[in-house]
Amino acid sequence: MDTLTRRKFLLASGVTAGVALVGGATAVTLHEVMAAAEANPLPGDASVLVLVTLYGGNDGLNTVIPAGDPVYHSSRTDLAYEEKDVLPLADGLGLNPSMKGFKTLWDSKKLAIVRGVSYPKPDHSHFRSMAIWQTASPTSPLPTGWLGRWLDANGRDPLKAIAIGSTLPPLLAGAEVAGAALPLGGITIPSALHSPVQSMGRTDPADPALEARAAGSMTDLLRVEQTFAAHTAKSEPPDDPERPTDGNSGGGQGALGAQLDVVARCIAANAPTRAYSVSLGGFDTHSNEKGTQSKLLGELDSAVNGFLGKVKGKQVVVAVYSEFGRRVAANANQGTDHGTAGPVFIAGEPVAGGFYGDEPSLAKLDDGDLAATTDFRDVYATLVGKVLGTDPGQILGAGRQQLAFL
Repeated sequence: MDTLTRRKFLLASGVTAGVALVGGATAVTLHEVMAAAEANPLPGDASVLVLVTLYGGNDGLNTVIPAGDPVYHSSRTDLAYEEKDVLPLADGLGLNPSMKGFKTLWDSKKLAIVRGVSYPKPDHSHFRSMAIWQTASPTSPLPTGWLGRWLDANGRDPLKAIAIGSTLPPLLAGAEVAGAALPLGGITIPSALHSPVQSMGRTDPADPALEARAAGSMTDLLRVEQTFAAHTAKSEPPDDPERPTDGNSGGGQGALGAQLDVVARCIAANAPTRAYSVSLGGFDTHSNEKGTQSKLLGELDSAVNGFLGKVKGKQVVVAVYSEFGRRVAANANQGTDHGTAGPVFIAGEPVAGGFYGDEPSLAKLDDGDLAATTDFRDVYATLVGKVLGTDPGQILGAGRQQLAFL
């Protein structure tokens, strides 16, 4: 495994120098993760967290839509969805029409929607708000991410938490160790070697154990190449240490399906990873929101549902969040500006579906913004305690309550 340069990690993650210098960051390939899966497989019944970050500030009101509320329509005019067009849930709410897979998850009680999620004294800055979500510290800056602190408390193995992409988000930086980054790029086997590698990958029931293992590694090598080759056209731009970090600017990555395909392969191989981070950018919809957001939510819907189909039977929990929601009123450009509270989605086999947290009132706004009804740290406390099996107080401090979606 190659260690990323300290400077590159600092620029990529935005984490303070002390953390990066002590912990460092590790870049791994899928082949190396597969080797770790063979050497130290995760037990088949172990639970796994997949964190999906929607960078840019997703408009929660046009995601989980109060389409029957007249205030919603009068605040948004052309941006509002009609009640007949949304995918009905309950309590007068419906999903964005592009989220048909999420509706199926809801109907099968495998989708929880936590409503009104934010933090005290919300900030409208992408940089500051995302830093708060990733460090789980609303009141004072912290040099560590909440999953980084979990790594510190659980063996300090960077392979226990992996970010798919060429940069490591701050949430995976601990005081003693940082998680690993698995770039969406890969290996290329020369075409002349494809046939010999295929031949070496063929097994026979009579093969001794070591020979069978060696043959299996050849097959894995081909699969690794095929996985990445399928997504070459969608892969992220070349890693440039001078490029501003997407995670702080609200840019995020594209090709969410490609990222989750890699995660699914790691989980299927029982890689020793308990937490994965993936992302989708583009949600800063100050103009022409309806079409842009609908397309992005459709990509989210397709990617998450395809992924959950691939890991069916596994104890996998997907959590989807954004750094803030949008203002209730539309702006003059058919978009919405930076707001506060929004929904968090929790999906997967172990999930007890339904609504959690109160729906923010459109009649009682806080200076034009939705008033938060759920503290995001309570969502994290539930994931830390019930998915990652760790005392939330170690990671998030005292006083947090766990919700009932798991």
